[in-house]
Amino acid sequence: MSDESSPERRDQPDEPHDPLESLFGGAVPPQMREALESMGLGNLDESQVAQMRSQIEMLMGGGGGDGPVNSELAHDVARQVVAQHGDAAIGATTLKDVEQVVQVASLWLDTVTDLPRPEGPALALSRAEWVEQTLPVWERLTTPVAEGLQAALGEAMRQQLSGLGEDGVPPIPGLPPGMNPAALMGQMEPMIRRMSASMFGGQVGQAVGTLAGETLTGTEVGIPLLAGESVVILPANVAEFAEGLEVDGGEVHLYLAVREAARVRLFAGVPWLGPQLLAAVEDYARDISINTEGIEEAVRNVDPQDPTAMQEALGDSLFSPEPSPRQLAALGRLETLLALVEGWVDQVTARATAAHLPHAEALAEAVRRRRATGGPAEKTFASLVGLELRPRRLRDAANLWAALEDARGTEGRDEAWGHPDVAPTAADLDDPLGYVERRGSVQGELTITDADIEELLRGDG
Repeated sequence: MSDESSPERRDQPDEPHDPLESLFGGAVPPQMREALESMGLGNLDESQVAQMRSQIEMLMGGGGGDGPVNSELAHDVARQVVAQHGDAAIGATTLKDVEQVVQVASLWLDTVTDLPRPEGPALALSRAEWVEQTLPVWERLTTPVAEGLQAALGEAMRQQLSGLGEDGVPPIPGLPPGMNPAALMGQMEPMIRRMSASMFGGQVGQAVGTLAGETLTGTEVGIPLLAGESVVILPANVAEFAEGLEVDGGEVHLYLAVREAARVRLFAGVPWLGPQLLAAVEDYARDISINTEGIEEAVRNVDPQDPTAMQEALGDSLFSPEPSPRQLAALGRLETLLALVEGWVDQVTARATAAHLPHAEALAEAVRRRRATGGPAEKTFASLVGLELRPRRLRDAANLWAALEDARGTEGRDEAWGHPDVAPTAADLDDPLGYVERRGSVQGELTITDADIEELLRGDG
């Protein structure tokens, strides 16, 4: 005889399933019930309630780190995104092809810049390998935002609990019953931190996994994401990019290899440049304001069982729209440096490829279009840090480097990177010819002649 037909079951009246009472193990105050039902939690079935109770108890019980970004979750989500879109391992033939392409690119660059070659090897990475090697930097850049999110969620929870009153706190799985709001908040803070870290870790993983399927080379985003001085190419993504162009795939690979090798050579030869770019991103993120009202609105209107919809809603609502003065200052530094880097790369690449690649100008235009439409890096940074990683003053920077090279040659052009105090500024981008003239004057004043040395040795100076 089945369980359902037993006398004991027949004698028991059918009781309606209340998911909220099942979740919290007792009556739920009307104010909290209304808020939870608006989030869609009033429609959970029994299996979903059991799963959610288990997750809450796990969060309350410890385990896992208290860092602002759940690194393990970010890694797993990024790898899942890559796997969903397909990823092939790099074979020996592909690796050899990339090494040869980078070797040719380096030879061409030797003739147009005195900056030394980077010491790292040429690498062909799969999308998953790119994720593995860049995630540490993504975690570093997003940590300030994640810390702000933790603080905002904690404050929002305090406001909610303070409105319940002493008798309005429902029992929470994993916590003793009958706690007042202040004590409850103290017990729930570790859970809030872990929830925030998991939410942001999932968003980092989603963004980095998506970017892995679109970025062409290791430093295409404009900042040094990988350790060491390796020239990195993602062959699968380069092949997809080449399909949309009426240019031979081999020529596309060579052109992009020259750009990447030039950028890596610049970061390797100018030690202060990479750290200042990363610091500008961190400074912007550190002063960001979390839009708590936008988060509450997103939570009310999005199905909590749909992670993709939740991520999209949070991406649109996470940050307050108005940047602070300190953020504007950091953004100004970042945009200037990005423009100078990409302008230098454009100038050097044009000089290195002009005599070798018949479609160099067409490929340069394709790269410009890719940047102008807001490339994958811009979308990623917008979702994680709230800024658009775009070198807005690229044309001005390219004009400055071209004018400096015309006046002082490649050596004089590259000497402008010698120290951050003498590198071009945003004001110099407004007046490239003025910067070139000032550089010439400074260089003339610093020139030491044989007569100066003789005078110094005689003690007449």
